[in-house]
Amino acid sequence: MRGWTGMWTIGLALVGALGLPNGTGAAEELPREAVLPLSLASKAAAAAVEKCKQDGYKVSAAVVDRAGVLRVLMRGDGAGPHTTDSSSKKAYTAASLRRPTSELADLITKNPALQTLRDMNDRILILGGGLPIEIGGELVGAIGVGGAPGAHLDDACAQAGLDAIGAAPKVPPAK
Repeated sequence: MRGWTGMWTIGLALVGALGLPNGTGAAEELPREAVLPLSLASKAAAAAVEKCKQDGYKVSAAVVDRAGVLRVLMRGDGAGPHTTDSSSKKAYTAASLRRPTSELADLITKNPALQTLRDMNDRILILGGGLPIEIGGELVGAIGVGGAPGAHLDDACAQAGLDAIGAAPKVPPAK
């Protein structure tokens, strides 16, 4: 054992002498990112589906992480099969473009030259119901809701998901 300990000590000395990263202090600081825990993603999706259910709508809700990777997908009882795709794509779009999808839809309507945003990839869906999830000033993911009879209703249910986890509001309160 003594032989290995001695070789290990010499190896550490060489690493230090050559200025190589040794695990105790990398040459460059690694970035740190907040992660949306599965428990909060699940809570947001469940709150969104429940809000729509209370309002009489059968929807699906999807929550993605900051990179647009699916964390949770909940399809409410009786929700159409298309709602799983639409909710997932809305969440991906809100995370990827870092804006509410209703805002993006309005932007495209006002500036038709931006229609090409729809064609960036096959996961983009610019239709209301997708909201970025921001906690503590940091984007950690997004939620998408699909299936209510109107983008403003999908937005309201998605906002209920944000409210349930203490995320920054993205939809103005109803008047």
